Amino acid sequence: MSNYAWIGIVLAAALVSALAGYFYRKNIAEKEIGSAEDEAKRIINEAIKSSEAKKREALVEAKEEIYRAKTEFDRETKERNQDLKKQERRILQKEEAIDKKYESLEQKEEKLTQKLKESEALQEEIASIKKSQLEILEKISGMTAEEAKGLIISQIEDEAKHDAVGKIKEIERQLKEDSDKMAREVISLAIQRCAADHVSEATVSVVPLPNDEMKGRIIGREGRNIRTLENLTGVDLIIDDTPEAITLSSFDPVRREVARLSLEKLILDGRIHPARIEETVEKSKNEVETIIKQAGDNALFETGVHGVHPEVVKLLGRMKYRTSFGQNVLAHSIEVAHIAGLLAAEIGADVTLAKRAGLLHDIGKAVTHEMEGSHVNLGVDIAKKYRESPEVIHAIEAHHGDVEAKSVIACLVQAADAISAARPGARRENLEAYIKRLERLEELASEMKGVDKCFAFQAGREIRIIVKPEEVKDEDMVLLARELSVKIENELSYPGMIKVHVVRETRAVDYAK
Repeated sequence: MSNYAWIGIVLAAALVSALAGYFYRKNIAEKEIGSAEDEAKRIINEAIKSSEAKKREALVEAKEEIYRAKTEFDRETKERNQDLKKQERRILQKEEAIDKKYESLEQKEEKLTQKLKESEALQEEIASIKKSQLEILEKISGMTAEEAKGLIISQIEDEAKHDAVGKIKEIERQLKEDSDKMAREVISLAIQRCAADHVSEATVSVVPLPNDEMKGRIIGREGRNIRTLENLTGVDLIIDDTPEAITLSSFDPVRREVARLSLEKLILDGRIHPARIEETVEKSKNEVETIIKQAGDNALFETGVHGVHPEVVKLLGRMKYRTSFGQNVLAHSIEVAHIAGLLAAEIGADVTLAKRAGLLHDIGKAVTHEMEGSHVNLGVDIAKKYRESPEVIHAIEAHHGDVEAKSVIACLVQAADAISAARPGARRENLEAYIKRLERLEELASEMKGVDKCFAFQAGREIRIIVKPEEVKDEDMVLLARELSVKIENELSYPGMIKVHVVRETRAVDYAK
């Protein structure tokens, strides 16, 4: 057989197989589809039956829920109705009570209106009776109502004044006892713990000489040496008959110190001529500047004050050569710092701040010869310039009472300044100024009403006043002393404290014959 025959046979066999497979699968598929449709119908029937059962169950549950909700609603409605009925009954009861109260108030108002009319009638009757009685009293007393009122007011004022004076005396006595006791204790402790030497400064210095021949060498040919020294230092050299001594005179302690050092160096060196004098004076000025710086540092170290501006330290050192009423200003400032610190320690205040304020309170005196203004104002400007604390600035401003002291530190500096200035021998006063102060003190006392005589004694620390007994009563003496004290504080400048002593004396004199 040929190949084409074989290929035809194979193709025919494949076609027969494909047709046979197709009819077989079609038969099987039709059977499976029929069984699936039957199963689907069965499932659908069962689902319909199940849904109808669930529907009936849901309807039953819904009916039961509706019944329960209706029952609950009926119960709540019934309870609310009962509450509303109770509230309604209470409201009705309150309305009835309010109506009763309103009726009672109307009755009371009527009664009050009636009583008010009766009281007005009584007041009119009382007023007419009072008027008639006043007329009768005026006729009997011979005074009008205004005159009688003025007399009564005057008597009450006198009684009140008398009582007030008595109360003032009692309060002042108690206050004076307590304050004096405490002040004495605090001040005495402070003074005891700070003992300072006091030497009054003079305006002259004496330089010893090895022999009288040195005077001629200091004067020089035709006085050229002494003129050069006086011109360079601004100090007067007094060469007199005093053996082996030359006196230096100047109101500027710094210049006097420069001249003294220069003269001592020239005497020690022996070479005295204008060029040498000029060189020595320049060296002495530098040495004095160094001494001033050291004096400022020593003052800070001695008082325990730290953090001071270098320029302020120099100003402190310059106060070594400044005096006030003969008292060395730097020594006075150091003493005030110590006393203020001790007082602060006794009363529990800030010791460090009190010492700082006490040390710087007179810093303005270092520049009073160079700038216009009082040492208080200059000191305040310096403290502000170098950023001192407000407490220190206020203490400087208030230490002489130019402004009212508003801090404990300012009061302590005032007290310490007064203590340092009041120590025996600490200061001296010009005789003329002293006499004028005493005369002014007696003049202020004489201007007071009822004063007969007055005497200032105890170096102006006390004034004794004798009053006219017919013009000044015993209870008026306290007021007179107080008024005079205030007047002295406002119009007089004085160191320390002035005691005002008022004396009232009545004498009766008769003669037996």
